[in-house]
Amino acid sequence: MVSTEQSAQPELASHLRYIVIEGPIGVGKTSLARRLAESFNSELLLENADENPFLEGFYRNRRHSALPTQLFFLFQRARQMEAIRQSDLFSPVRVADFMLAKDRLFAELNLDSNELGLYEQVYDSLELDPPVPDLVIYLQAPPSVLRRRVVTRGVPYEQTLDEAYLERLGNAYAKFFYEFEAAPLLIVNAANIDPIHRETDYQELLRAICRMRHGRQFFNPALETIA
Repeated sequence: MVSTEQSAQPELASHLRYIVIEGPIGVGKTSLARRLAESFNSELLLENADENPFLEGFYRNRRHSALPTQLFFLFQRARQMEAIRQSDLFSPVRVADFMLAKDRLFAELNLDSNELGLYEQVYDSLELDPPVPDLVIYLQAPPSVLRRRVVTRGVPYEQTLDEAYLERLGNAYAKFFYEFEAAPLLIVNAANIDPIHRETDYQELLRAICRMRHGRQFFNPALETIA
């Protein structure tokens, strides 16, 4: 008997070759990216935040360490995007838990005006031309939910994140995706579903992903507002 995940694979692979999952810290993007990559036996591209030597300092003192933290992520993401562009165009489906376009979102949120000017000069000098995703999955949840999940996963330096910062971050993401038109967008209310631990939630989300071909759609099964 062929499982739901296996039967969905050919449909997904036929029209979605590069899938990006985005959203604020704690919303579950990396866990979902891992599960989708396993379902479709695809290449997994992760942000690898723990490789950033400035990140722990940023969480302890955001004002002091924001610029080096941001520049490290910019160079890291630029290398990953260049690797995608240089690889085989006919390689299997790729699933990523980040997109380069959101890098400026964090820069605008955390840098002062002088630092942001320097960041933009560096960004422009790199002459980046990242591939356009075939689908972006935007996971959203309120600050209280994000804070609870950050606490639950127990990364020590993340425990300094408060709901005020998470609210600012969530608002920045909402504004970014409100204006986003570069690729098909599936907006997921991740507050009341658990696609990692509840199989029915995952399969319902998987079907919504497989149906996505263009435009902007919403996935909110709790309110039955899947468009």
